[in-house]
Amino acid sequence: MSDAYAASERVPLRLRLSRRGIDGVTLLIVPSVLFVLALFIYPFLYGLALSFAPKEGGWLANYQKFFADPFYYDTIWKTLRLAVPVTIINVLLSIPIALRVRLMRHQRVLTTILVLPITLGTVLVADGLLTYLGPRGWLNRLVLDSGFSESPVHLVHNYWGVVLALVVSIFPFTFLLTLSSLTGIDPSLEGAASTLGATPRARFRYIVLPLLAPGLAINFCLSFVQAFSVFPSAVLLGDPAGTTRVISIAAYTAAFEQYDYSLASAIAMIMGLTQLAIVAGLLSSRGLFYRGSAAAAKG
Repeated sequence: MSDAYAASERVPLRLRLSRRGIDGVTLLIVPSVLFVLALFIYPFLYGLALSFAPKEGGWLANYQKFFADPFYYDTIWKTLRLAVPVTIINVLLSIPIALRVRLMRHQRVLTTILVLPITLGTVLVADGLLTYLGPRGWLNRLVLDSGFSESPVHLVHNYWGVVLALVVSIFPFTFLLTLSSLTGIDPSLEGAASTLGATPRARFRYIVLPLLAPGLAINFCLSFVQAFSVFPSAVLLGDPAGTTRVISIAAYTAAFEQYDYSLASAIAMIMGLTQLAIVAGLLSSRGLFYRGSAAAAKG
């Protein structure tokens, strides 16, 4: 028994770990796992537990308060009213632009220009649009000086100001995902279809779109999550007490104005569950859309 133990001790640790399916590459995952546990899993579990510890009432008091008061639960609709149109606009805009960019010679230069808003951040983009679109901004000066209108165009401190800010700040991300999906499609497929007499519209409908559909579904989900978590734009460019009082503002108000961290945690949990439900629904319908596109291509 002791001889066997001594023999196992003489085997290098790396060889013993490899026999158990653990190699150097596997060990590289450990820091990432610890990072996720420390910065994501633990805060989520702590917030979930805190949401069931209200200041007053039973353990579901925070959730009952949220869904019993329209001042709170209307924030879900107001957030969806912003996030869904913005996501649709960004995804639809990214398709023709990505189709054009992938055929251009100076693709890297144009791509760099299009993704520049990512480097600025949402706060700086919102502040810049506030200056540009404000009552005395460049746009209204142009409108008034040209005689196009006698009164300024109201594009700030309302719904449309937030929509414009979200389109500008999220579009680069959506564009990059669409471009990466397009570059994964073999150009020889379109070339073969063109040789057989297929028009550009037919090639896009029966070849590009079916192959692009799974990537667009993922793109839509990721862009929607970004738009749904809107906060700086809704405060700086919107009407945070009215039409753009999104659910993140409700959570912020509960935490830092009412100092009710338990209620804020419950609102954050509801926000996350709403996102998860919509994303799960979109991903589950992705297969139906893909099969429909494939059937159209065969037809």
